[in-house]
Amino acid sequence: MVFISSLSFAQEQAKSENSGTPKKFNAGKTIIEHVTDAHEWHIMELGEKPVAFPLPIIIYSSDKGLEMFSSSRFEHGAADYNGYRLVGQKISVVGQDGKVDDAATAKLIDFSITKNVASILLVMSILLYVFISVANSYKKNPGGTPKGMQALVEPLIIFIRDDVAKASIGKKYKKFMPYLLTVFFFILVTNLLGLIPILPGGANVTGNIAVTLTLAVFTFIITTINGNKHYWGHIIAMPGVPKWVLFLLTPIEIIGIFLKPFVLTIRLFANIAAGHIIALSFFSLIFIFGEMNTGLGFGTSIVSVLFTVFMLVLDLLVAFLQAYVFTLLSAIYFGAAVEEHHADHNEDPAGHPAHVDQNQQLLT
Repeated sequence: MVFISSLSFAQEQAKSENSGTPKKFNAGKTIIEHVTDAHEWHIMELGEKPVAFPLPIIIYSSDKGLEMFSSSRFEHGAADYNGYRLVGQKISVVGQDGKVDDAATAKLIDFSITKNVASILLVMSILLYVFISVANSYKKNPGGTPKGMQALVEPLIIFIRDDVAKASIGKKYKKFMPYLLTVFFFILVTNLLGLIPILPGGANVTGNIAVTLTLAVFTFIITTINGNKHYWGHIIAMPGVPKWVLFLLTPIEIIGIFLKPFVLTIRLFANIAAGHIIALSFFSLIFIFGEMNTGLGFGTSIVSVLFTVFMLVLDLLVAFLQAYVFTLLSAIYFGAAVEEHHADHNEDPAGHPAHVDQNQQLLT
């Protein structure tokens, strides 16, 4: 999480807009504004004005067509521009009476490049650069000893191939490797970039439930498309189960299909968002106690800053762990979908592959 940005919001909350009269610090608002998306990249406070990197606003309405302008036109939400107003982080249409037109706002299509979108584009650029560079290195020196970026990336690729894909999917693992590698490195780099305390870091991308849901939906679609006869047979009519039990068991199995992407979504979103919220909560204690007494605020700052640094170090581990867990769970789901029926000791009494159940137990 961004220390500079946290201080900036604290300063903004602690002063009134006009007179500079002390105002009660709103920790909840500060934290929520940091973990949600925005139309600008907040950097710091300079006097009473925030310093931010503006992002492009791209909107379409049936009346005005496609419009593009900088988010700086809104002056951090303090001004209207061309009939639009930034309400929170939502672009709204303003009527002739100066009030928000909810009906027109509902018809507005927003294609704006927000902070999270800009961060995703940056991560995509980084990954393309890294893997194109590594691929070119392999072409120039096939079979040679990995050097530089190769030495960093190759162990991670081998780890995903051998310990995740092969172990969870089996002999058909190659088909799913491109997706598993993509989702692993995307989540990993996004998590690490979110821990950088200065521009272009600090975006809470994987702490946004829309992003994690999108990734989970990709896993769901791939699992559903690749499910074989054995996989669907166990869901619709599990072998060896009395027919009257299927009336209860089949709906549960069908619900389980949709619970898998839900688990992926919540697990990644909650872990990343929680880390940011906890760090900001302890950082906010400085200003909460500072309002009571200046000395108490300085005393609290020592503990708060140390704990926040500890949380950031812990988040480095979480960044790798959550990328691994999401990739492993996806591989387990793929393995269950393509597993061939073998009536031997490799299956449990319900017919599920043993390695799948073991992995699920470890992750529960």
